[in-house]
Amino acid sequence: KLAMEFPSEDIFLMTASPVIKAVTNVRQVSKTLEEFDVEEQPSSLLEKRYPNIKVIQSGVEQLRSDEHKIFTEDGKEYVYEKLCLCAGAKPKLISEGNPYVLGIRDTDSAQAFQKNLAQAERIVVVGNGGIALELVYEIQGCEVIWAIKDKAIGNTFFDAGAAEFLIPKLSAEKQETPIECKRTKYTMEGSEEKERPVAASDKLGSALGPDWHEGLSLKGTKEFSHKVHIEVLCEVKKIHLQQEFLQLQQTSLAFPKEVKNVEPDEVLWPVYVELTNGKIYGCNFIVSATGVVPNVTPFLAGNNFALGEDGGLRVDKHMHTSLPDIYAAGDICTASWEPSPVWHQMRLWTQARQMGWYAAKCMAADTLGESIDLDFSFELFAHVTKFFNYKVVVLGKYNAQGLGLDHELMLRCTKGQEYVKVVMQSGRMVGAVLIGDTDLEETFENLILNQMDLSAYGEDLLNPDVDIEDYFD
Repeated sequence: KLAMEFPSEDIFLMTASPVIKAVTNVRQVSKTLEEFDVEEQPSSLLEKRYPNIKVIQSGVEQLRSDEHKIFTEDGKEYVYEKLCLCAGAKPKLISEGNPYVLGIRDTDSAQAFQKNLAQAERIVVVGNGGIALELVYEIQGCEVIWAIKDKAIGNTFFDAGAAEFLIPKLSAEKQETPIECKRTKYTMEGSEEKERPVAASDKLGSALGPDWHEGLSLKGTKEFSHKVHIEVLCEVKKIHLQQEFLQLQQTSLAFPKEVKNVEPDEVLWPVYVELTNGKIYGCNFIVSATGVVPNVTPFLAGNNFALGEDGGLRVDKHMHTSLPDIYAAGDICTASWEPSPVWHQMRLWTQARQMGWYAAKCMAADTLGESIDLDFSFELFAHVTKFFNYKVVVLGKYNAQGLGLDHELMLRCTKGQEYVKVVMQSGRMVGAVLIGDTDLEETFENLILNQMDLSAYGEDLLNPDVDIEDYFD
């Protein structure tokens, strides 16, 4: 975006990775919903397309904001007029430096995961967001103990009702051929020909987009398909290596065949997970999929950035940080303007892309001394993804975020086919979850945006015999 706005200016893109993430095949599903592919491309492609962009492959050693300078790890320094920090976020690991704990956030860690899984008979997955959900669904031939701190799966994206709708898919044998995946393929440039150097855990790869598991064969050693046991309302209390576990003289549990029947485990595992509910399970390794924290550390020393509660760099509605000429976008930043009543920040690919585009517009406007309005994409929270092979659309305050008790829910569910939930407040729609091919996203998006009073329709709003699109399109 910047390269197009300022064809005669030099634009430096600093990245520690040899590849860049490019968004391709953007499809506008509705006014605010977009689907797109995220592809890794060699940085030379970007330089070819925009001759004024120079990609500098090096990590950042230090930012000296008072001097308008960036120092890179390869010992060079660069002076900037305007700087945008887009360093993303890094995985919140349940245990740092433990060889049996894998954090999944980027392509490097997904590849490490695949190598480990090939020899695995049982793994423990900790976390309840999008990556944990997809992982548990995709893994075959390996026992999975899934520890979640909530009552129901997928808490980040939906409620217990939606979880109940999805759960049967976890116990079903995977016979269906997966719907052709039209979003992401993860290949690292040249990864087939030569072993890539393993990224150290503190070196960040690029964040995974949707469908990051495509093209990875997530298959363990056993011959069955799905075997998932969910432990709810618990977290990891302690991780014991085999030796420590033997000294504890505690009993670990076998994979539960039935919920009631808990048997001690005969097998000796490399690592053991003690949960806060008192249960101990042995496994080959643990996957930590417990969310991310903004990657601000490289920029803080000597710079007085204002930080948000979640640790991100606070940005105003023009994506400015608290320091002059420095902007931030994506997972590293915390939106600190007064948001629209039906938008909230979530560290997702869709928002990172919108923020990056908008930050470039703001940098251009400031340079040219023009004023700019907040981008339309911040009017309504809207995200489309896939879970368990179902299309999932979430709109507005889809989980009644921040509404307290002042709301009501309406539901429509056809087992194995679709799940529709709307969040209503004072007769107006403020959020929705659509699972399956409901074709309601555009209608609901309009209803949330124009805040029309729908009290008169009552339950008919979700009546499958009433063609709601005819009313409101």
